[in-house]
Amino acid sequence: MSDLKIKGNWNELKGKLKQKYSDLTDDDLTYVEGKEDELIGRVQKKIGKTKEEVAGEIKTLIEE
Repeated sequence: MSDLKIKGNWNELKGKLKQKYSDLTDDDLTYVEGKEDELIGRVQKKIGKTKEEVAGEIKTLIEE
């Protein structure tokens, strides 16, 4: 689906996502390396955005 590769400090990125979307839980944001599509799917269902929108937001937060 996407070429998103999550690198760096996942805990920091997870915190930013939880600040932006308070409905997200730690379970929603459980990340296993190589399973980016599963993570995006869980977040997408929770916040009601497309997978492309979620991937774009994660990419933006990674670049900050």
